[in-house]
Amino acid sequence: MAKISTQTINGKAFEYALLNEFLERLSQLTQVSVLKNEPYKTAEKCFLSFEEKEQGNYKLVASFAVNFLIDIEPRLSNGINNEDVLQLEIVSDKMGQSGDVRDVLAIRSIQKWEIGISAKNNHRAVKHSRLSNDIDFGLKWLDIPCSENYFSEIKPIFEKLAKLRTESKATQKWDTLGDYHSSVYIPVLDAFRKELLRLDNDNIGIVAKRLIEYLIGRQDFYKVIKGKNKVEIQAYNLHGTLNLPFENIKPKAKIQKLKLPNRLIEVVYQENSKTTLLVTLNEGWQISFRIHSASSRIEPSLKFDINLVSSPHSLFSNQLFISK
Repeated sequence: MAKISTQTINGKAFEYALLNEFLERLSQLTQVSVLKNEPYKTAEKCFLSFEEKEQGNYKLVASFAVNFLIDIEPRLSNGINNEDVLQLEIVSDKMGQSGDVRDVLAIRSIQKWEIGISAKNNHRAVKHSRLSNDIDFGLKWLDIPCSENYFSEIKPIFEKLAKLRTESKATQKWDTLGDYHSSVYIPVLDAFRKELLRLDNDNIGIVAKRLIEYLIGRQDFYKVIKGKNKVEIQAYNLHGTLNLPFENIKPKAKIQKLKLPNRLIEVVYQENSKTTLLVTLNEGWQISFRIHSASSRIEPSLKFDINLVSSPHSLFSNQLFISK
């Protein structure tokens, strides 16, 4: 297995544990198949890299989440007939780049139905997107290209970073630049802020909605967050495809549809911060964008750690506490 970070190994092990718990619980109730693709094999290796005790912990947390999801998604356990097979699969990470944040899918082709789960192990970040000279965030995130003005503002900064990297043969570190928060981060954030507001102003009612869809996900999904002795389940029911009944069998809990925003209210720096912008939208959405260098060595790109600060009151969230 290629070298991957501890956080990634933990996340993939949790994906495998969730899929396996679905398989164990649902194969007693309905026809189930598992697509053993490359992402599945990778996740399985990550899970098997843990000792038995830790595997047991993953299984326990996953079983709590799966039991709850079966209660609120009747179509998981109910097929029309024997041909109505529930297919379980783990999704390639590449899908996340196109706005699909789901890690585990449960699909019923005959019913033209599927639900997806975003599996998180002890972290809540929604995206880790980059900014650089050749990344058009407007086009990539919102399907609306950035202006020439934006690129002319950021170009000198990233070109200088590229020159320093080349001249030092990729050895020079960020701390040699002194207060690089002021000299690099702030000008890039200012250009990003200005461009985001311009895009919203020129495309009324479109940008706010597309920003949330890019960051949260263009498909409805459940986010399952594994914590210490607990698991939290959030339902991002943006398009109304979650929590559907099966014939006369209704879900055991009701999940409201979330309202997408249609307006950007403000983009401001977080108090006493040179690295974080707070983006406030209507309908109760607020997102933080913290810019940082992904490496201690200078490189001509910067990374965003993007988090959901607040969401609509109608966001369904349930915490299940696990006693061992």
